[in-house]
Amino acid sequence: MKNSWLPVLACALMLAASGLSSAKDDAALAAKGKVLVTVDGARLGQVYRVDADGALQMIIGGKMVTVPASTLSSVDGRLVTSLRKNEVLALQ
Repeated sequence: MKNSWLPVLACALMLAASGLSSAKDDAALAAKGKVLVTVDGARLGQVYRVDADGALQMIIGGKMVTVPASTLSSVDGRLVTSLRKNEVLALQ
């Protein structure tokens, strides 16, 4: 009974590690030249640069926009942000 917390801790660590690898996979998908689309399917354009933290930069309307890594994911092999187009434009 003393070590009953050990399996729970092991499971929690495995779940945390699996979440990290998923985020890492999404960050790897974000690459220069890759096309970014919004959650509702609007095409935003090509990635100009990927920061060390996984955030990406794009030029939209002649201005540099940084899209946070936390909003990025892979959907059917496409790079997608959870933001809508007007939200991305507001990041300028």
